[in-house]
Amino acid sequence: MTQSNNIPLGIGLMVATTLVFAVQDGLSRHLAAEYNVLMVVMIRYWFFAAFVIAIARRKAGGIRAAAQTAQPILQAIRGLLLAFEICVMVSAFTILGLVESHAVFTCYPLLVAALSGPILGESVGWRRWAAIGVGFVGVLIILQPGMTVFEPAAAIPLLAAAMFAVYGLLTRFVARQDSTATSFFWTGVTGSIAMTCIGVWYWEPMSANDWFYMGCLCITGVTGHWLLIRCYEVAEASAVQPFAYLQLVFAAIIGITIFGETVRMNVAIGVALIVAAGLFTFWRESLQRRAH
Repeated sequence: MTQSNNIPLGIGLMVATTLVFAVQDGLSRHLAAEYNVLMVVMIRYWFFAAFVIAIARRKAGGIRAAAQTAQPILQAIRGLLLAFEICVMVSAFTILGLVESHAVFTCYPLLVAALSGPILGESVGWRRWAAIGVGFVGVLIILQPGMTVFEPAAAIPLLAAAMFAVYGLLTRFVARQDSTATSFFWTGVTGSIAMTCIGVWYWEPMSANDWFYMGCLCITGVTGHWLLIRCYEVAEASAVQPFAYLQLVFAAIIGITIFGETVRMNVAIGVALIVAAGLFTFWRESLQRRAH
């Protein structure tokens, strides 16, 4: 079965995905400021697991087929890595805010490009290394090491970006043998089990208003993942991936208008460099795919 390549529809779905995920981040920021991060992420994962199980049951072969894999250890590591990355990133939202957290996290596609050589055995040419270098100059401009006393909290979203990059590379690696449905199933179920084992010890009573926000958080999580799946079903990833940067824009708007955050000049300059380097990397990858 050949994949359709409806680029306008794919772009529209990616824009919608980034908007939904930005709203999800805003809800996470609010809830994690009021309650323990581990509990918030645990409840979010319960709905995520229910979603992936529901999808698996509708596919041919059901849950047994979705869970079938020749590489269960790698799939479990992927699921754990994403769950812990979400905990780290949500913590960053409460400490640094949405704007600065996303500004640093934006470098994760460059980390994917840098690590694709040692992890996947892909060739990384000098142009891509140059783009990676420019992007990390942008990260340094945002973090400003040496300009003032370095704020250790600024490294939190950088850690999240590194974890998400490794998660993405492992996803590409397991895709050589497993289907997207299998990887998605393991992501939701493994993460849900891990977060329940940890988060249940940090349970706190939640107000009625915040249960409403929690419900919205779970709905945005499920909706965002569904939109992302549809996006990659209707269009090539290389054509729509650059529009994923819009999540930074939407998150910044939410951070500024709702949480009263500000955008410092060094953050704006650093983000511009990171996004430019990332777009160049995507462009080079698309050229290489066409050449092959």
